[in-house]
Amino acid sequence: MTSDAAPAGARTPYQYPNPAEAGSDIVVPAALPDDERVWVPQADNVWFRPLCLNVSSGYWVNLLRVRRAGVLGRHRHPNPVHGFVIKGRWRYLEHDWEAVQGGYVYEPPGETHTLVVDEDVEEMITLFQVNGVMYYVDPWGEYLGYEDVFTKVDMCRRHYAACGLGADYVDQFIR
Repeated sequence: MTSDAAPAGARTPYQYPNPAEAGSDIVVPAALPDDERVWVPQADNVWFRPLCLNVSSGYWVNLLRVRRAGVLGRHRHPNPVHGFVIKGRWRYLEHDWEAVQGGYVYEPPGETHTLVVDEDVEEMITLFQVNGVMYYVDPWGEYLGYEDVFTKVDMCRRHYAACGLGADYVDQFIR
């Protein structure tokens, strides 16, 4: 729609206040940060960059980065996960498809998989929205550990305190 074809008032902002209970926006001007300290270490060659840590709804949105070869341990999701590949490519050991740059991935509830970035990929970055928990298991489904939005917040606080950004740096991403 062009500006000359827009209906009258189309560019007039909404004239009433938002509900008092509504949370504040999160605007991250540089989602791919210049400061390496923003990336939180998760495993060998694996980091995440928080964008939204929603403690009231139990989900998080982050960038997952793997440099060189890397593996994000085998895990199960009880809720859906959405991913968009920004750079590089990755795959699951349990599937025959590959997630490639510019591609979208939907992971259904109940799926168990092992994310792998192969050695010929210099760097992979994917935007993920994870709802609920990542339940880590061995190849036979035995429980090994978990991550949820609260463990993500804790990981961020520890890392940001240790690297000089301050433990409260993560607060800007919490809703």
